[in-house]
Amino acid sequence: MSKKYADLPPKSCTIEQLVTIPDDIKKVIAGEKQSTRRNGRYADIGEVMSLEGQEFIVTDVYASQLKNMTDEDAKKEGYKDLATYQSFILSLHPGMKWVPEMKVWVHEYELKV
Repeated sequence: MSKKYADLPPKSCTIEQLVTIPDDIKKVIAGEKQSTRRNGRYADIGEVMSLEGQEFIVTDVYASQLKNMTDEDAKKEGYKDLATYQSFILSLHPGMKWVPEMKVWVHEYELKV
């Protein structure tokens, strides 16, 4: 295991809580969503997430800041661009503001074969 992975802090939630929104679950299953950003770490690299009978393996987990997100990152999240992703996230949390310096944990995954 590389130092990068050895230095991960403890998980703050379980992998079962990583993708819970029905539309996001559909996007993961359809291959349209390959990453999820959260304010805590929900999974370990190599951990398996089960969604509607399909398994997805976590391939990477790393810290980032919202200001580092690109349109390509938003597409991996299942949205057409960063503005659409940002609007969706803010709609989930009324009154929340987009804070570019906010630290988030990026969880990347793929279909387990």
